[in-house]
Amino acid sequence: MEIQKIDSANSLIKAKISKQKLEEKKKKIAKEIAKKAKLPGFRPGKVPLKAVEKFYKDEIEREAIGEAIREVLNEGIKEIKGEVIAEPQVVKFEEKDDGIEVEIKVFTRPEINIDDSYKECVPDVNLPEVSEEEVEEEIKKIAQSMSETKVSNKDTLEKGDIAVITFKGFVDGKEMKNGSAEHYPLEIGSGAFIPGFEDQLVGMKVGETKKIKVTFPENYGAKELAGKEAEFEVTLDEIQERVPAEINDELAKKYLNKEDATLEDLKNYVKDSILQRKKAEVFAPLKEKILECLVEKYDIDLPEAIVEQELDVIIGNEAAKLTPAELKEIQENPEKLKEFREKFKNEAKDRVKLTFIIDALAKKEGIEVSDDELSQIIYYEALIQGQNPQDVVKYYQENNLLPVLKMNLIEEKLLNKLLEEKANK
Repeated sequence: MEIQKIDSANSLIKAKISKQKLEEKKKKIAKEIAKKAKLPGFRPGKVPLKAVEKFYKDEIEREAIGEAIREVLNEGIKEIKGEVIAEPQVVKFEEKDDGIEVEIKVFTRPEINIDDSYKECVPDVNLPEVSEEEVEEEIKKIAQSMSETKVSNKDTLEKGDIAVITFKGFVDGKEMKNGSAEHYPLEIGSGAFIPGFEDQLVGMKVGETKKIKVTFPENYGAKELAGKEAEFEVTLDEIQERVPAEINDELAKKYLNKEDATLEDLKNYVKDSILQRKKAEVFAPLKEKILECLVEKYDIDLPEAIVEQELDVIIGNEAAKLTPAELKEIQENPEKLKEFREKFKNEAKDRVKLTFIIDALAKKEGIEVSDDELSQIIYYEALIQGQNPQDVVKYYQENNLLPVLKMNLIEEKLLNKLLEEKANK
C-alpha cells in the first residue's frame, strides 16, 4: 500500500489486492453462505461448498472485493491520520491476472494556520449612539400599542377615531348578503373597508344616519360584487378613541412581563433595542468586507469532494432560474454543461474556503452555538412565521439544514464580536 498526500485535505491510497487474498475471502464468504443456503435437493445448511461457490458466484465475488477494498481504505485512513469529512471515492479499479489495483481518494479536514493577521480584515467602525429623544419616541409608540379604547366625548367623527356603526349594504337596489352589521367598530383611516367608505364617514355626528356610495374594486374577492356600485345606509352609534397607556412603572411591568420592572428598566431595554437595530445596519456592509478579505488573505487546501458538493448546490439554485428550454439545451450539450459548472467553480471554492476559515476563527475566538441557542432561534423563527416550532425543527432535520443554520449563527456571532472589539478600541 502507498499513501500519496496530495495536500493537507486530499490523499490518495494506492494498493494492490492479490489474487490469493481475494480467493481466501471468497472461500470464507462461501462458507458463511453455506451455513444458511437453501438449494433444491439439499437440506438447509448442508449444501456442498462447490455448489454454493457455483450458484452464488457473483454475490461471493462482489462481497470479497468490497471487503478487500474496505480493509485497504481503513488501513489507509489510519496512516493518513486526518478527520475524514466526505465519502472516499474509488478512482481506479483495474482487474489484472494477479489481482486488482485500486486507488481511493480520501478527503480530510485541511490544516489551517490562523495567526492574528485576520484582525487586519476588520475595518474601523464607529458605534452608533441613541438619543434620549429616540428612546422617548419609542416608549410613546409602546404606550400607544398598549392603549385602551374608551367612549369619546366628541360628537363629530374624525380620522383616527373608532366609529361604532350599524349599516346595511345594497347592490342593484337589493340588500346584500352578508352586507350588514350592528355596532361594528371601524377605525377611520385603517383602510379595512372598501376604498372611499371610511372617508365618507368623517364629519358624521353620533346618532346620524347617512347614505354612502362606493364601488367595489375590480379584483374584489367576491366575484359577484367585483366592479359594482353599492350603497350603504350607515348610522353612527358611538365614537370611541384610543387612550395611550400611561408611561410609568405599570407600563414597564406589562411590556417587559416582569413584576418588579420599573420605567427605568423599560428605558434601558428600549435604548438597547434601538442600539442593536442601529448596529445591525452599520455592521451589515462591513461584514461583507470582512468575509471578502478573509477569503483573499488565507490560502488553504480544499477537499475536492466538499467543493463538488457545494458546486452541486450552486448549480441546482442557478438551474432553477433558467427557462425549461435553456435548461434542456445545457443538459443535452456536454460542453455547455461543463462550461456551466466551471462558471461557478470559483464561487464554490470560496464558499468552502470561508466555511473552514470561519470554523477556525470561531475556535480561536471561543465562539460557540449551543443546541439550546439553536433551538431558541428555530422556535422564534417559527413564531414569527406563524408555524409550529416542531414542524420547523423536523424540516431542518429532514433537509440536513441544522449544521448550516449553526454555522450561520457562529459566523454572525464571530463577526459581531470582531466589529464590537474594533469599535471599542
